[in-house]
Amino acid sequence: MTVRMLVILATLALAVGLWAPGALAAQAADPPGLAASAASTITPSDVARRIGILAHDSMLGRDTPSRGLELTARYVADQFRRFGLRPGGENGAWLQRYPITRRRLHLAGSQVVLRVGGVSATAPFDRAARFVSGDVPLAAVGGPVVLVGGAVTPEAVASMKLRDKVVLYVHDYSWPIPPNATQVARAIRLSQPKAIVALSNLDAAAFAARIPSAAPDRYGMDLRLNAPPSVEVSEAAVAAVLRTAKVNLAEVRKAPGAVARELPGMTAELTLKETVVDSLSAPNTIGIVEGSDPELRGEYLVFSAHMDHIGVTPSPFDSINNGADDNASGTAGVVELAEAFSRPGGRSRRSVIFLTVSGEEKGLWGSRYFSEHPTVPLEQIVADINLDMLGRNWADTIVAIGKEHSDLGATLERVNAAHPELRMVAIDDRWPEERFYFRSDHYNFARKGVPALFFFNGVHPDYHRVTDSAEKIDSEKESRILKLLYYLGREIGSAPRRPAWNAESRAEIVE
Repeated sequence: MTVRMLVILATLALAVGLWAPGALAAQAADPPGLAASAASTITPSDVARRIGILAHDSMLGRDTPSRGLELTARYVADQFRRFGLRPGGENGAWLQRYPITRRRLHLAGSQVVLRVGGVSATAPFDRAARFVSGDVPLAAVGGPVVLVGGAVTPEAVASMKLRDKVVLYVHDYSWPIPPNATQVARAIRLSQPKAIVALSNLDAAAFAARIPSAAPDRYGMDLRLNAPPSVEVSEAAVAAVLRTAKVNLAEVRKAPGAVARELPGMTAELTLKETVVDSLSAPNTIGIVEGSDPELRGEYLVFSAHMDHIGVTPSPFDSINNGADDNASGTAGVVELAEAFSRPGGRSRRSVIFLTVSGEEKGLWGSRYFSEHPTVPLEQIVADINLDMLGRNWADTIVAIGKEHSDLGATLERVNAAHPELRMVAIDDRWPEERFYFRSDHYNFARKGVPALFFFNGVHPDYHRVTDSAEKIDSEKESRILKLLYYLGREIGSAPRRPAWNAESRAEIVE
């Protein structure tokens, strides 16, 4: 065999090797010139078709749990399988299932009792108390009381000694909810109190109007995290004990700084009587595209979206909440991105997880479960890009919430500038007062230390109404957003270094 023929054969072998899946995985990165070809698989017609399937009446509004949600999860898994993704769920499957219980709180027999100096006061759940969140203990819980109120911040809570105490939390219900209320509540929960009793200064009649005659069944995700029970109590019902303890709630509410005061001799006891009516489960769907770099493929970028919606609202007319924008648009986006990354030359050096979660509308259930029970090591997840409502409002603008919290913001700016052909500008959060960063699935990644961006086009008159239908989606606009996110994912997934938090944001959100 001549030298010339050896050279030709070697060249052909190299050319074939670049396209063979096994050989491709050994490359440092898929050829960047093929990225545009992979991105071209994202088309307005595909986006519209997928949203039409996800938001069809047959899905019955994709409530958690429901048959429509199960059909949705199966559809997403079928698409991932067709693209050649690797299952990323439990035991080599496409799904990760999490437990849901249907519970019934018995108002009679459930109560909060405060005691001090021989004086006691009882707030029964059928008149003067209501359950808010947390785990319902099997037996009564209680202990000494710490009064918390004033201008509370998460940093102030971190220095309070709340472990194994009952927190008596004072808030002024005549004023708007403070912008840091979510972080304060989380900080109190993480301080591991026995229970949290929020005192409401609504008058007794107004508070009683919030109490149902019989507590409705409630669905809850059973994470077994020992979350302290949190309840709300009408302060009028416990006023005698507070007077005996010389607690001036008006002064506490007006305090310019945080108040944390032990109340010597005061104890609180919380009794909640509950029946488990049913035990169910709900799905997350997970597919993975392996990274092209042998050294970096053990790290992961996540694209996430919630596939659930709010189900059926009884009505003599249209009763199905199709949720086309919220969030068939985001779910279709994750599927489209999975197809693009799965194409020859479409991969990044790191692996990419495509995650559609359920239970977002119930309180971020699915993403919370994944963050507590990740199917890959959580410390190996470098970033989360979350898609929630991409198909409406402005034709040339998408809001990217969280740009200021990490260097993902700078990466996005750079990628956005490099693709003017997309005619799409990712802008800063337009509604910081709404605290959207803390209200969608990416937050469950962020609170665990994973930098995140949240892409969101804002609400509209059809939000959470039966009129949020597929024909109102601007699929051409969404296809351009998804192409931008594809290029962003390639950049994050192939960068030499992981994304990094800004120090102040990490302190606020993570620590």
